[in-house]
This record gives sequence, C-alpha cells and structure tokens, in this order.
Amino acid sequence: MVGKLVLTALGVIVCAGCSSVAKTTTESPSLLPSLVTPADGHRASSSMPIKHIVVIIQENRSFDNFFAGYPGADAPTYGYGEVSGKRVTIPLHPITFDGPNLPHAWQNAIVEWNNGKMDGFSKYGQNGDDAAYAYVARSWIKPYWRMAHKYVLADHMFPTEFGPSWTAHLTLVAGTDNLNPDLAVADFSSSGYNSCDAQPGAKVTTVNQYRHVSLDSGPYPCFNQFNTMAETLDAAKVSWKYYVTKLTAPGIWSAFEAIKYVKRGPDWHMDVIAPQTQVLKDIKQGNLASVSWVTPSKPDSDHPGAHSDKGPSWVASIVNSLGKSSYWDSTAIVVLWDDWGGWYDDSPPPQLDFRGLAIRVPCLIISPYAKPGYVSHTQYEYGSILKFMEEAFGLPPLGSSADGYTDTRANSIEDSFDFTQKPRAFEPIPAKYPIKQFLAEPPSDEAVDDE
Repeated sequence: MVGKLVLTALGVIVCAGCSSVAKTTTESPSLLPSLVTPADGHRASSSMPIKHIVVIIQENRSFDNFFAGYPGADAPTYGYGEVSGKRVTIPLHPITFDGPNLPHAWQNAIVEWNNGKMDGFSKYGQNGDDAAYAYVARSWIKPYWRMAHKYVLADHMFPTEFGPSWTAHLTLVAGTDNLNPDLAVADFSSSGYNSCDAQPGAKVTTVNQYRHVSLDSGPYPCFNQFNTMAETLDAAKVSWKYYVTKLTAPGIWSAFEAIKYVKRGPDWHMDVIAPQTQVLKDIKQGNLASVSWVTPSKPDSDHPGAHSDKGPSWVASIVNSLGKSSYWDSTAIVVLWDDWGGWYDDSPPPQLDFRGLAIRVPCLIISPYAKPGYVSHTQYEYGSILKFMEEAFGLPPLGSSADGYTDTRANSIEDSFDFTQKPRAFEPIPAKYPIKQFLAEPPSDEAVDDE
C-alpha cells in the first residue's frame, strides 16, 4: 500500500510513511479541470424484449491494451509519453498474459491522465521503461475479438471513478460511492476486509471535491450512505444474483459485502452466490436470475498478476452457456473490465464530477438483438449499464445526479441494440479451454487483486 497521500487535479504529492492522515485543504474548486454535467434523463422501454441481464466483470485492462488496432474503433497502435519534458510518440508493443502488474492506484491514474493529455504512463513503467505502452496480442484474446466481431464493441466505456477495483465494483451496483455530495470512497479501507466484515475501527479512504485523497479518514466500510440496485430490484420483485469466489472476505470484488442492506439482510444468503462457477450450473438448470453480476477467480480474471490465459475462455464459457440455453432470446450480456490496470489508453475521459470519469476500459455487448459487428462510439459509463437495467424492468432511477448517482445522467447502452430485428441465432464462441474445465474448477481462497 502507498503511504499517506494528498492528490490534486494538477499534480500528486506522495508522503510515504507519514504518521498523520492527509488534511483536506481549502484550495479553490477552480483548480479542477472544467466539469461537464449532462442533463438528467430516464425512460422505461416497455417494448424491450430483454428479461435477463448478465454483467461479467473482468480485471485490469484498458481499451487499447486489448483492442489496439481494432477496425473502426478508437484504438491506435501508438501512444504518447513525456520524456525530458517533451511529448513523444511511443509505439505499443505486443505482450502475452505474462505481462507486468503495473501500479494502478488513484494517484497513478491522475498522473497518467495528466489533465487529459494521456501521456503520463511512462512514469509507471518497469525500471523506467515503457511497459505500460502495450497490448495483448490478438492470438491470446481471440474469444474477445470474436465477440466484438459478431456483436458490439463499445469503445467509449469509462469507469465512474479514477483508481482501482473496489470503487469500480461499488459503482457497478450503485452508480455512486458518494458519502455526501462532496466526498466519495477511494481505493481501500484500513482493514484487510473492505467490507462489513472489517475489524472494528476500520475506516475507508476518501476523496473530496478538490480531488484530495485522505487515507483512512472515512466511515466504517459497511455502507448505508447510498442506494444500490439491490434495494431497487428487491422492491420491484425482480430477481438478482451476484456471483463471487467465496462469501466471506473475497476482497474488493464483492461489492455487496460492503453494503449493509445486503450483508445484514436476507439477500446475503439468498442472492450472493459462491463459488462463481455456479452461474454455469444455474444457466443449465434454469435458475438464472433476471439480473446477474459475475466476478472471476484470479486465474480466470485477465489480471496481469495472475499470469493466466484462462480469462477469455471463462467469459466464453458463460456466453456459450447462455447462447445454447432457452435464455438466449431474452438476454443481454455486458462484459467489461473493472479498471484500466495502469495500461496505456489514448482516449481522454470526460470529467463529469470530482470522481472522474476514469481511464477507459473495454466493453462488449452481446445479445441476439445486439447490432452485428457494431462499434459503438457512444459515451458510456458504469451508470449506463444500471440505466439499461432500469429501462428493461421499468425501474425508477437510483437517485439524482445532484446526490452523486450516475444512472440518471448516463447514456443507456440501449443504442447498441436493434429491437426491431428478430433474435439472431447463436453461434458458439471458440475458446482454448472448455466449459468442463471451469465446472471442475475448485473454489479458490486466493485474492484476485490487492488494489
């Protein structure tokens, strides 16, 4: 973990090993880059044939790291860096899944973003090299390119907040992680468990409206400060499940373990499902919920630190299971990666509030109604997925943009579908590892990531 730190939108000051918590200052908000606030809006689509939505969440890849060179997408094969104060062009080089695990905390994102110049990635290479300027060779991720070719590749999906996995997973179920309008959760808590199972006295790290991060300065990591889709889905009697490697202390990838309403209520034993491979059995046995979030084990996660190439096959196993099932004609699948993992990306994220938007990640949208071979350039964020859920099931928004919720302001992913077309027949996605390997995979206690 990094030491105590203070960050601003104009730079980063790191004080490793300091003994006091970073102080919030009174610098003017005018130091922030200009913030753009889209108008709120929401509608329900009564004619939408989608009855099942499955969100598959993988780990730590930028868009350019997986889709550099993809035809028709914003996906160059070169990037920009800063060397001796000069902006230079740096070719992206191919790597395998044995590539490095790059730094990807909040301060790394801010430096790499560099006020929208997207040229600070060379500051976090390995031994000063350009390790971040890389893409995984297509031969290693054929299933993802196949899905993009057959369905929709969204090339402007941005996480809600700068920084690593935990806040990404929170915003994928809540559309916000605001503790109040000027303060949000950031990075980690002071406990090894970022959840309602944390030790007494644990506190979360926060980021304020001036983009100053304060370590261990927030509340206990068992949140009731914001609504989540669990409350909304339960109230509407729409079934949901969240698949994780294990129930207790899976780390920062089980968002609902940090939500008091779920962890202290009946949903915890009914709707949070372990191990994650149960999703394959639920599909086959006809037990798929209306809304599902699926998180991976470490070997199946695409995480650079896992040094495993099983992730694309894991995702393909879920997609193929759904495609061959009776659920296919009423299903939408969204595959995305929780954060950028420190890898280069060329697309400056629009700044909608003090949290972000953050550095771009890949997104695949798969459905019998998805536009075939379509590259969507629509600006999406994690709230776009929640908004689509609300449209599909006629649900109210989680809250207003003024209170930090993003589902009201976000563009829905609905424009990536054509609901006037007949549902297309499914064609299986070829993959290196067969589904039986994942069905036989033993439950794992290994953490997927530590940031």
